Amino acid sequence: MNLRGVGVSPGIGHGPAYLLTARVPEPPEGATHAGDADQEKERAVMALAQVAGELEARGDRAGGEAREILKAQALMAEDPGLVVKIRSLIDRGTAAPRAVHEAFTKYRDVLEGVGGYLGERAADLDDLRDRVIAQLTGQELPGLPPPGDTPYVLVAHDLAPADTALLSGHAVAAFVTEEGGPTSHTAIMARALGVPAVVACAGATTLRPGVEVLVDGTSGEVRARPTESDVARAESVDTARQAAIDRVTGPGRTKDGHPVPLLANVGGPADLEAARSCGAEGVGLYRTEFLFLGRAEPPGAEEQERAYRAALEAFPGGPVIVRTLDAGADKPLAVLPPGSAEPNPALGERGLRLLRAHPEVLETQLDALATAGAGSGGRLRVMAPMVTTAEEARWFAAACRAADLPEAGVMIEVPAAALRARDLVAEVDFVSAGTNDLAQYAFAADRELGALSELHDPWQPALLDLLAGLLAAAAQAGKPGGVCGEAAADPGLACVLAGLGAASLSMGPAALPAVRAALAYHTLEQCRAAAESARAATTAAGARAAARAHLTELEALGL
Repeated sequence: MNLRGVGVSPGIGHGPAYLLTARVPEPPEGATHAGDADQEKERAVMALAQVAGELEARGDRAGGEAREILKAQALMAEDPGLVVKIRSLIDRGTAAPRAVHEAFTKYRDVLEGVGGYLGERAADLDDLRDRVIAQLTGQELPGLPPPGDTPYVLVAHDLAPADTALLSGHAVAAFVTEEGGPTSHTAIMARALGVPAVVACAGATTLRPGVEVLVDGTSGEVRARPTESDVARAESVDTARQAAIDRVTGPGRTKDGHPVPLLANVGGPADLEAARSCGAEGVGLYRTEFLFLGRAEPPGAEEQERAYRAALEAFPGGPVIVRTLDAGADKPLAVLPPGSAEPNPALGERGLRLLRAHPEVLETQLDALATAGAGSGGRLRVMAPMVTTAEEARWFAAACRAADLPEAGVMIEVPAAALRARDLVAEVDFVSAGTNDLAQYAFAADRELGALSELHDPWQPALLDLLAGLLAAAAQAGKPGGVCGEAAADPGLACVLAGLGAASLSMGPAALPAVRAALAYHTLEQCRAAAESARAATTAAGARAAARAHLTELEALGL
């Protein structure tokens, strides 16, 4: 039995399949409570708080990307609107477990209708719902087996962040899911763990528990009952690939010496060592949300300064690009509420829009950054998220100058900003393309939905056109234009981005060695030819194939 999905974390993994498919049973419709409504409401609120606390603790133990994801999920568990809905249902006589089920279902339907970043979180709500109901009813949650001598292949319809946060490459050989896309939580966490992963794999949960499975996280192939020779051949190819990758060291550059600095996306100080060990030349995206998650009050300037200084000290010779607080949509923060209820939060006050409504939060953050930068030898750059117009870029640059920050930039994640990039570039010192959101808004495609993974494929020619335009605008203005979305983690696409004129590429640390090797084996002219051919295609698959025809060493590298 051979299946195929989207390879999102390279490498070969094999082992017995462990299917994570059981769910907590739905509480009976019409279930009522016989006791005191206030006591029943208190039970529900305590269960929500317990689950939120467990998720936060699990995130703290896991660190890295998992911490940010799980803390955001914990906030959803105690969303005020959700709590009000549960209390209201209990006041009408509904038993707490059933009230939780109905409230989460309504919340989930709303998020799915919104789409975008908020839509991505709909699947997370199923996991939250089950955890709260299990807490209320004393049920055991379906869990993962304890680590054994043989790593297993984890197979699921989708994976909740809480299921994977504490896994290691020693316990799990690979991930396979029926849902998800290249920038889904499963993909991001698999790459952070260095575990092969395939998502959007139709029929994955039809695999029989315990059957031996071979997973190719590069090609997306999933093979049941492989022969010994199948496994040996796949591992031989993977070993050769890794050896070829490991031979390339030093800063990112093409075969003919064109520099393409390779930077790391990090979520806080805990991620810095992994970035350094993978050869990052600096930080291309420092997400500052982790400092603000799960708090009633914003962190003070001194606490922020310590966190930023750690990154500058870790990379004294390279750039450290810090993104100011990116709140709103899927990252609602108690310390930064929107001005009013929003019918479509993914298209509402988020990123810089929300910071402009809370200038005191931005002022404290910029002051902390300026203090950290002044006391270090690192090169600090600060950029704002979700900038749409030249006026917004001008406002942010002025705020940075007022705080004595020498380099201000913006993330280009909105199609309007990409189309008018020349206007935004004129107002700032650099720009960086956030390909995850740019693709999501350009194609109206939720990145968590396996059914839409083709639309969210970063090889889509329309996305390449947007990137080409904004990178050309930066080059014409003589200012750096980088890419910091997950697209840069694809070795072939990284070469195309270099060909389009990217001044730097930033990605999860685990992806850096393969990208470094892909660039080192190809000339700038090959990268440019690959980019031109990819843009001339009409489909993502066609663009990938057209580019690879010029990037002749990718196959030899096993990429």
